[in-house]
Amino acid sequence: MLFIGHPFIWCSNNLTVAFAIQCNWYSKLSGDKTFSELEQANFDWIFGCNPWGTSMVYGLPSYGDTPTDPHSAFTHLKNYPIDGGLVDGPVYTKIYKNLIGIKLADSDEYADFQSDLAVYHDDYEDYSTNEPTMDGTASLVYLLAGKEAAAKGDENKTYTLGAITRGDSTKKKIALVFTGDEFGDGGEIISKTLHDENIEASFFLTGNFYRNPNFKPLVNRLKKDGHYLGPHSDKHLLYCDWNKRDSLLVTKSQFDADLKSNYQAMASLGINKPEAKFFLPPYEWYNKSISDWTNEQHLNIINFTPGTRSNADYTYPELGKSFRKSDEIYQSIITYNESKAEGLNGFILLLHIGTDPRRTDKFYLKLHKLIRYLKKTITN
Repeated sequence: MLFIGHPFIWCSNNLTVAFAIQCNWYSKLSGDKTFSELEQANFDWIFGCNPWGTSMVYGLPSYGDTPTDPHSAFTHLKNYPIDGGLVDGPVYTKIYKNLIGIKLADSDEYADFQSDLAVYHDDYEDYSTNEPTMDGTASLVYLLAGKEAAAKGDENKTYTLGAITRGDSTKKKIALVFTGDEFGDGGEIISKTLHDENIEASFFLTGNFYRNPNFKPLVNRLKKDGHYLGPHSDKHLLYCDWNKRDSLLVTKSQFDADLKSNYQAMASLGINKPEAKFFLPPYEWYNKSISDWTNEQHLNIINFTPGTRSNADYTYPELGKSFRKSDEIYQSIITYNESKAEGLNGFILLLHIGTDPRRTDKFYLKLHKLIRYLKKTITN
């Protein structure tokens, strides 16, 4: 038992991951945190806190030193990436020296960190320390899933493609969310209703909206009243195909530049990025790549909770079958609440701050009635 709690035999990284899992299980089953630091030390070892200063997982983290020349034909012959693959890991030096037919194809970039105790090489020819393992990778997936679950806590939130789509479904709390781009005709009524009912809501607005001089007084009033003001993209871009959701319509650089412009428009009105970490994508349509790009900016992506017709309050008769009357939308909210065991608990209820003039049946005129109903629901 040396340094990290297990020997440096073949597939030592498998043992490192397994040991971290064992420590985690012990903590969960017993409530005893005695080995939590040891668990974290093994986890950190895998991702670079080791004598070689390198992650033992191909491609992770993307910005760090990770294996680039693994003992894998896929990568060696065709340059196929194997992101997420856990390599064997260091072995005792005496084991390495006694292996038959082993040599290095290139100079050892970790020569200064090798020792008489253990060695590790990022070299295709080293089949003892640098071969990706399926069993070890599978165990690592389990460990990482456990870490993700712990980070999310016990809040009973719902996630869809990386976005929060529902809050804690065990608590009687509802989030009212408004989005806006070119239309803001409901802003004054919505602002006044929220003020009269002493309700704070969240507003996700595009750069187009923030830059519109006609909307500046409204934005300032919302900010003064303590409502959350966040980004909704700058130009209200459609990120991915409506029918093939995994097909992107924007590049990462386009996404980053557009979101940056959205924040710049917000900053001009005194809304700074550190206080606006939640982002709701335009059209409420995104995929896992968009979620990942959002997370890379240390932002949280959210979306509405499905199940009601609230997000259809922008529709107008010319859209045909897509059009939803305000009475229908209102009733869909009531029906969902009264037909589901958890009701509207944790709901992210999305509405629009303004709609096309062709919609004359404005749902925001029912906001006062809706809030009164929601208050009654929460207190019962």
